[in-house]
Amino acid sequence: MSTPSSWPLPPESIRFVLPQRIIRQLEEHPLSSGLYPLGAGYYKKAADHQMSRTEHDDQLLIYCLEGEGRMSLDKQTIRVKSGDILLLPRGKAHKYQALSKDPWTIYWVHFDGHHADDFMQHLLPGGNSISSFKISLGYHSRLVSDFETLLETRRASYNLNAYLFAANQLRQILSHIAVLGPLARQRAAGESLDLEKIHSLMQSHVHEQLDLETLAEASNLSKYHFVKKYKELTGTTPINHFIHLKIERACHLLDASSQSIGEIAFAVGYEDAYYFSRIFKKMMGVSPSQYRNMRLGTYPYKPR
Repeated sequence: MSTPSSWPLPPESIRFVLPQRIIRQLEEHPLSSGLYPLGAGYYKKAADHQMSRTEHDDQLLIYCLEGEGRMSLDKQTIRVKSGDILLLPRGKAHKYQALSKDPWTIYWVHFDGHHADDFMQHLLPGGNSISSFKISLGYHSRLVSDFETLLETRRASYNLNAYLFAANQLRQILSHIAVLGPLARQRAAGESLDLEKIHSLMQSHVHEQLDLETLAEASNLSKYHFVKKYKELTGTTPINHFIHLKIERACHLLDASSQSIGEIAFAVGYEDAYYFSRIFKKMMGVSPSQYRNMRLGTYPYKPR
């Protein structure tokens, strides 16, 4: 485990590092080997709290509840405020500290396991800027409660079942953040990208073609910034989503009408029925005619 801060604990604060014997058991146990805590804590109004690591061999998450701090990473510095989550992945040298005027109150947890890197990559939105390692979630009482439950493990002494519970509590915390993160980013970008407006525009043009330039103009953004923001919010590109809407409409027509494949292709904006069929099969795993036969019970389809 990366060395935790040795700075003197203020009143009502907690710092708990799991015993090495317990860590070895968690590393080997099938119910915890994928993900387990190495240490966790709660620092209240942590005046003078600071840490600098040139070597970082585990995963670290910090949740700022109150006050402010500062984090430096790859020669960049960012301010941390109430409601922010910091994600510091393995191998990233970093520095962080509480601000003197309004020192932060934080929860923190170091963790490892053969799924730890996967969880961290799943939580990180991507990008090279330091802001990519921060998620502005706001205050979530359930998340606070989950951290408190995790910290209760310190009373467990050498009860392995309690530590197995802590490992799964950590999994719940990270999974909850994975759900909250995109919603927070969507709120933050809401002023510059109205998804409802964009998706309504797509729906109204599902029977024809719609290019990136038209979508970007509707958002008052350049094509580059439009695609970047859209992907940050949805995890896919605008054109991929537009194609998905077309195929969704085509499935409805295959189910609910007797139109030919060519007619349905034209109805969703494809003049070339063969090209439409290739796109349909790529998304659905079967051709349009096979899809229709499935509805009629004449095609023994097995999901791939």
